[in-house]
Amino acid sequence: MDIRAKKSLGQNFLKDESVLQRIASSFDVTRNDLIIEIGPGMGALTKFLVQKPSDLLCYEIDERLKNTLLPFQKENVQIIFDDFLKRDIQSDLHKDYQNIYVIANIPYYITTPIIEHIMESNLPINGMTLLVQKEVASRFSAKPKTKDYGYFTVFLQHFFTVQVLFDVAPQAFTPPPKVTSSVVQLIRKTDIVCLDELKFFEFLKQAFAQKRKTLKNNLKMYDWNKILQVLNKYGLSENARAEELSYEAFVAIFRCL
Repeated sequence: MDIRAKKSLGQNFLKDESVLQRIASSFDVTRNDLIIEIGPGMGALTKFLVQKPSDLLCYEIDERLKNTLLPFQKENVQIIFDDFLKRDIQSDLHKDYQNIYVIANIPYYITTPIIEHIMESNLPINGMTLLVQKEVASRFSAKPKTKDYGYFTVFLQHFFTVQVLFDVAPQAFTPPPKVTSSVVQLIRKTDIVCLDELKFFEFLKQAFAQKRKTLKNNLKMYDWNKILQVLNKYGLSENARAEELSYEAFVAIFRCL
């Protein structure tokens, strides 16, 4: 059956076998592990993932793809036809796993909501390999004092070490997107700082609320003298903007408040 990609679902089906193989092999998995794939589409990546010894859990919103994807389903492969963003992922797991990985070519227009939903699920995700828009990958891996550095960069770096693995040309997809893509890998840190993550996320959003404004303007509701002490410690002036602060500086400010 010829299934046309739906623009409304951000569908661009990856067809380059060598790229698919590299993505599927990005983590070494065992029988005690789980791989989660979001948006398997025509099953191009799925056909490589089902060869792994681990369990596989796929989420696909497009029910037109049932005939294509259901043949992959077996004892260790579960395919759920539903909106991933509405799922309680915890309740979809039927056992405990040693490691959980997310490996997926995710719709570009909802990349951030997908990652936020994964983080909010409180699953012990060990790592993610995601095919995303190149500019999004740049944002995830950005360094301080660059235009791509933002609140989500800092939040991701709280949990993960982020690395862009390689770029993927539009010609590797059907239909070709209008942008270059990148494969980005997030590996969970072993020494995650203990803090209230929900409040930290909100704090970061406030700090970056208006990027052109100084931190002092964006964080008016907090004790500025305490913030100033941390800025001085990190060699930053009271006119510093959020994009100048490292992840460590943000943690230090959040903790002192």
